[in-house]
Amino acid sequence: MLTAIHPKLPMRNKTVTKNYYVTKLGFKVFGSADFDGYLMIEKDNIQIHFFEYKALNPKENYGQLYIRTNSIDTLYNSFLEKGISIHPAGHLQIKPWGQKEFSLLDPDNNLITFGEAI
Repeated sequence: MLTAIHPKLPMRNKTVTKNYYVTKLGFKVFGSADFDGYLMIEKDNIQIHFFEYKALNPKENYGQLYIRTNSIDTLYNSFLEKGISIHPAGHLQIKPWGQKEFSLLDPDNNLITFGEAI
């Protein structure tokens, strides 16, 4: 039986990725071991893993995550207050498919979309 999913995204620099997700987005490092070239973070019930890919060209990276939330307005406003850049085409809006969404691009151009059913 399936119980959880922990997507893995590419990162060029572990320190930069860790700083973005932990310092800016409020995630915490998961686990007690610090593996070379690998990072695990979590927030609430979400866990994301990253693998080192130093040759990654961000312009050619199409990594994406969709994270559901039950407080999209609060989350969006907290990111704005922290000065976190919202994707130019991803500001908070209601989509035709019945979701209220916004998106961010992390330092490696991974698209992180947050959504809440309306």
